[in-house]
Parts: sequence; C-alpha cells; structure tokens
Amino acid sequence: MDTIPLHSDDEWPYVLTLLPDNLEESAKATSALVRQRNVPNAAALIRLALAYAVSDLSLKDVAAWASGLGVATLTGPGLFYRLREAGRWLEQVLASTLEQEIGRAPTGIRLRVVDATVINGPGATGTQWRAHVLVNPATGGFESVELTDNHGGEGYGRHPLERDDVVLGDRAYATARGIHAVRQASAHVIVRLNPHTLRVCDGEGRCISLLSDAENVPKVGVLEYNIQIPVPPERRNKSHKSWKLEDAIAWIPARVIASRTRTGDVIWILTTLLSEQWSPVLILILYRFRWQIELFFKRLKSLLHIDTLPSREGPTAKSWMLARFLAAALAQKLTPLAGALSPWGYELRESRIHA
Repeated sequence: MDTIPLHSDDEWPYVLTLLPDNLEESAKATSALVRQRNVPNAAALIRLALAYAVSDLSLKDVAAWASGLGVATLTGPGLFYRLREAGRWLEQVLASTLEQEIGRAPTGIRLRVVDATVINGPGATGTQWRAHVLVNPATGGFESVELTDNHGGEGYGRHPLERDDVVLGDRAYATARGIHAVRQASAHVIVRLNPHTLRVCDGEGRCISLLSDAENVPKVGVLEYNIQIPVPPERRNKSHKSWKLEDAIAWIPARVIASRTRTGDVIWILTTLLSEQWSPVLILILYRFRWQIELFFKRLKSLLHIDTLPSREGPTAKSWMLARFLAAALAQKLTPLAGALSPWGYELRESRIHA
C-alpha cells in the first residue's frame, strides 16, 4: 500500500475498474444519491469521498477542486450533506471491494490475523472510534474491517471465518467465548494467552495454574500442555461473580505452548490445532505472522494518516474513515505489498528446540 492520489485524473480510470459494478443501484438503495442534482453519478460521489479522505483538503477546497475539473458542481456545505448521507453506502462499497480479495484466496488452510486500532479526533480524552481489522498475512492486505465506538470490544465474532481458517490474535482475543465462536465456525486459533484472565483445566476438568510452572520454561526451548477450556454460560445480569465449572456450556480441547524470548520473558501461546503435524515450534513460527497486522496499522497511520480524524464526533467522521479504508483497499490492489516480517528475537529451528 502506497500513497496514491486515487482521485486524480491519472489514476481515476484505473480506480474505477476496481470498484463494484453496481455503484448506481447501491447508491440509490441506501439513499446516498437520491437526487443527482450537482453530482452526476455514483462514481463522482465516490471520487469526492476519496478526495476528501485522502487529500486532507477541507470540504470547501474539495468542492472547488471538483467544480474546476467538472466532476461535480457543489459547495462545501453541499458536499458535507452528501458525505453525511453516504455512510451506509460506503460500508457496502468497502465490503464489496474487500470480498474480491477474499474470493482470490487459495483453498485449504488459510492464515488470518485480527486486531483493532483506536482512531481519535482532535482533543479526545479517551477512545472515540475503534477499527476492527482482519489481515491476510500472506499478502499484508486486509480483507475485513468494522468500525465501532468506544463500547465495541475486540472479538473474533466481528470477522467472517471459514472452515479450516487459522486465525491469529493477541491477548485481548484469548477469551473462552471468542475461542468457542471460532470453533463453532470449524476454524482454529493461535492466540497469545494471559494466564491471569483465562480459566484452563486439565484432561480431568480440574483447574490448573500455568503461572506456577513458569520457572520450568527453558531458556531456549518449549513446554507444552494439553488443556481444556470451559466456556462460561451466558451472563444474564451484570454480576461478575465466578461461575461453576459444571455450568460450562462447552469444553474446548487445546494446547498451550510456553517459550521464552531472548530477554527471558515467558510467552504463552494457545492453539486449538491438536494434530501432530502442528509441532510446538511450527505453532510459534506461525504466531510470528501476527506482526503483519501491526505493519498494516503502521502503513495506515504513516501513509493514509488514519489516526488524524478531522472531527471527533462530527456527522461526516464515519464516512471519512470508511473512505480512507476504501482508499487502502484500492491502493493494495494497485501496488505490490511488502513481504512478511516476523521478528521473534532469535531463530527458531526444529533441530534445536525440544519439549
């Protein structure tokens, strides 16, 4: 993904070929373009949205640019109104654009990485928006995004998963309900575990403490544990009282692999991949690809400045964010993405690592 002036005369003919074919129908169905007065068609409206999101121009300046090139004839307030009404439509266009990426994915086991990043406007004192993203680590590009306010927590259920997908996540995703949702989709997880927050049990259904065994993790090597994860019942009230194991609605077989970084910190990795072909070292190597989503967020912030929301809670804030993610989706089709970078701290090799 690179900084491309997607709305410019040079790039626009290519960008137009990457957009969904049903722009006019979807724009009318979502009331984004009920009247075509001053904005001739849906393609022109998309071009206006991209120009506002990518160029960092004001609404007045974008309107002047559009009038000068004959793209549309409207004022700054007119463009504000159009973008305010286009949020639902931009969601559909972004989803259709990303579906094309998913359709080209190879069959069989696919690696997916999920994470979220915070987007705030000027003067914000806390989280205003959160973007939940799913990235394909093989390409570095993203295939799913959902925008929520500060109440939208991270979770696997926000993204489409298919049978045999292997989804990577950080400690925020190591929850019993989240892992259960992935298994319900016949997919698997490789997730970093916080032993303080997830209840794990042995094969007999008795609670065990992984932290009590942390001192036994070798300096260079792994320890492996076969565990079960009890899934808690649905909470019927706001009480945070502990629940009983006999009330668990499901038990998920899993493995925990413990290893140390070069600085001596213990990393706990949980996976539901139980087959012998998934060795502990292979699981650790696969988890390293989670770093791809950090690189993706870095590209979003350094090249598209997704973290510089022009207005904190304005009516066009969500449309602006959706247009920037649409720009990112189009840019990753037009430019080659960087290869994988998976820093661990030292080289992992099967011949040197043993349980």
